[in-house]
Amino acid sequence: MEKKGILIVISGFSGAGKGTLVRELLRRYDEYALSVSMTTREPRAGERDGVEYFFTDRAHFEETIARGGLLEYAGYCGNYYGTPKVWVEEQLSAGRNVILEIEIQGALEIKEKFPESLLLFVTPPSAAELERRLTERKTESAEVIAKRLARAAEESEGVEAYDYIVVNDILEECAEEIHMLVDAARRAPVRRKELIGEIREELNRFAKGVQD
Repeated sequence: MEKKGILIVISGFSGAGKGTLVRELLRRYDEYALSVSMTTREPRAGERDGVEYFFTDRAHFEETIARGGLLEYAGYCGNYYGTPKVWVEEQLSAGRNVILEIEIQGALEIKEKFPESLLLFVTPPSAAELERRLTERKTESAEVIAKRLARAAEESEGVEAYDYIVVNDILEECAEEIHMLVDAARRAPVRRKELIGEIREELNRFAKGVQD
């Protein structure tokens, strides 16, 4: 059986609960690793450099782009976000499923470069619930919330490009659903090329023996 991990991209509207969902997956299951993104935005209260994000300035981020050190990057609400390359490749080779929590632009870029990646889009049950969650976390002004809702409307036009849509209503059930989708994805032919190759080679030997 092939041991290489799956690259999992989790996207969703701001306020859909992606971060909480990813933490629940990591708590429940040992085979996942969360890729830490690099960003130029300021840290929020309680966020630590190298844990939630690698925080940097615009000049260093653009230098990293220039030397090919990112799997993908995107601009969102005036800041850069990107995925460091080397760490992700090391984890996949070790057999761990690497989760990228990134925006839709970066997700589509990943899918283009890595067709074997699994794209999951997280949404709340309704737009009204999304607005409620954004308001209740009390980290942003009404103006910023309005911008995030406008951005969500734009993002909704690209959801069809994802492999699955997951409704984050009850956290525990949503985490279990994602784990089952990942488990099923391991069995897709695109991710079982080594096994298919071994069976095909053995069958060809049998066929050759019959012919001889």
